[in-house]
Amino acid sequence: MPVLPLALVVLLAPFAPLFDRRTWQYVPALVAGGILAPGRRTVSGALRALGLSQVPWFQNFHRVLNRAAWSPLAASRVLLGLLVAAFAPTGPLVVGVDDTIERRRGARIATLGIYRDPVRSSRSHFVKASGLRWACLMLLVPVPWAHRVWALPFLTVLAPSERCQRRRGRRHKTALEWARQLVALVHRWYPRRELVVVADSQFAALDWLDACRRHAAVVTRLRLDAALYAPAPPRGPHTRGRPRLKGARLPTLAQVGLDPQTDWTPLLVPGWYGAQARLVEVASRTAVWYHGGLPPVPIRWVLIRDPQGTFETQALLCTRLDVAPLAILGWFVQRWQLEVTFEEARAHLGIETQRQWSDRAIARTTPALLGLFSLVTLLADRLLGPLPCPTRHAAWYHKPEPTFSDALALVRRLLWTQTTFPLSPCCPETQQVPRALADHLAELLCYAA
Repeated sequence: MPVLPLALVVLLAPFAPLFDRRTWQYVPALVAGGILAPGRRTVSGALRALGLSQVPWFQNFHRVLNRAAWSPLAASRVLLGLLVAAFAPTGPLVVGVDDTIERRRGARIATLGIYRDPVRSSRSHFVKASGLRWACLMLLVPVPWAHRVWALPFLTVLAPSERCQRRRGRRHKTALEWARQLVALVHRWYPRRELVVVADSQFAALDWLDACRRHAAVVTRLRLDAALYAPAPPRGPHTRGRPRLKGARLPTLAQVGLDPQTDWTPLLVPGWYGAQARLVEVASRTAVWYHGGLPPVPIRWVLIRDPQGTFETQALLCTRLDVAPLAILGWFVQRWQLEVTFEEARAHLGIETQRQWSDRAIARTTPALLGLFSLVTLLADRLLGPLPCPTRHAAWYHKPEPTFSDALALVRRLLWTQTTFPLSPCCPETQQVPRALADHLAELLCYAA
């Protein structure tokens, strides 16, 4: 087994109690191999990256994923604790929730489904994709050396297709039901911390909002034609019948946006979708969103208008009525970082390149690779401390801020320096390599996808 850097061993130490002694001896090597391996993220690729392609007990590494008894849910809780301690020790916990499709094919994968491909589809063009659907929670926190907010995955679960559940005789749960359970789980882990959940428009569902607002403040998009009402009037004494759920009907947000009497307030929103601060105009009030047969949800809506006219008027909602519009906007624009993390994980951590067929290995590998994104960020943060993160520059390209590829390169350089090229006494088997050549080769390897 290779000798791993002390910084990586210390970072992984809180996960050791989740495994038995025989299984744990292979886990740090798998993590290091997953970081170093280019191309496909398979167990074989991780072993080759560590120089263990000739070990006769290679099957022990596969058993960590397909047979060993350990709880991914417990590992998610440990990972969230490390992220909170490092990046969010105080203040509200801002969590982004989303689902993603992992494109996979294979007759032996039982949980495969056919889904709409959100990347390749448009309003006028529908594209289907065969794959696995994952519900994912990410912690949205500012990373000091990156100078912006990152979305760090900590909890990912497989949402099997309806056909798979019907074949197994189980009740199918939608992505909204999985997300509701995950939000409730985070609230159970941190009951004394204020929880803010940021989601896209598919989570603007009344039953889901009503269930989640008991645990968290939910921020998501709102339809401009949503049926909004005034709060129900106080119930008088000796009144018969069921209590009223809503008051008088209010104008739709589309009508409010066109009304010349609407009072618009200019707001400067920092970090607008990962860019510079942007000036927008907002109007905000409280209302009750109600639809027949569904629970009423009190909300604060925020109508957003662009003075420059580059985007159409849009609306957001928050299930906490006392939140300022600037805070709602600041939370929602962070949601774009979830898409950035999914893309970075596919480009640099090999999502969609796995080749497992075992149900248990499939259910563990993708959450582990997404969790590897957070582990790399944590390790880079510990290595850097107050120092800035080095970025990759060229004469024709100046990179102003570091990205995940720079953090991954920093961690890979540490692993290669201390595992592959350690300092050793002079011997005939060792050849001296000029430092310039070694640095050049290390840079090329660090940025290999």
